[in-house]
Amino acid sequence: MGHRRSLAERIDDLSMPEPNSGCTLWLGSIACYGYGSVWVGDAPESAFVGGGNQRVHRVTYAMAKGPIPADLVIDHLCRNRACINPVHLEAVTTRENLLRGNTFQAANAQKTHCLHGHPFDRANTKVDPSGKRRCRICQRVQAYQGFLRRRARGYVRKRRGVAS
Repeated sequence: MGHRRSLAERIDDLSMPEPNSGCTLWLGSIACYGYGSVWVGDAPESAFVGGGNQRVHRVTYAMAKGPIPADLVIDHLCRNRACINPVHLEAVTTRENLLRGNTFQAANAQKTHCLHGHPFDRANTKVDPSGKRRCRICQRVQAYQGFLRRRARGYVRKRRGVAS
């Protein structure tokens, strides 16, 4: 039987340093969303990441820095999903990962004012159950405009006991 290469040797054979960015690019199998994948199987390193087919950036992070805590994900500081350089990888919360990236969550978190220019401050901001920020001034204006529309259509009853 032939020599079975270790996981580290296979990863080294299927990666290439990129001199301009400092990334180490994965040349092996690319799974969904551009992340590389590698068969870990029952290699000794599988204790850190589990067996089977794994994302290669998670494997290289675990080999270099130790186990990945269950509540954290690996963020590519270089924003290159094919990079497996452990220096470019950091374990962070999912929220932190989303806010660092080019996502709509990050864009919304950076907004300081609503679409109509009212500030998102403590007094003027309401957070709904889904976590969305709502402008209290705009909500009041929308409620009043709805009231006026309903009154114009005759849907609003007059209060009892009020003389007209």
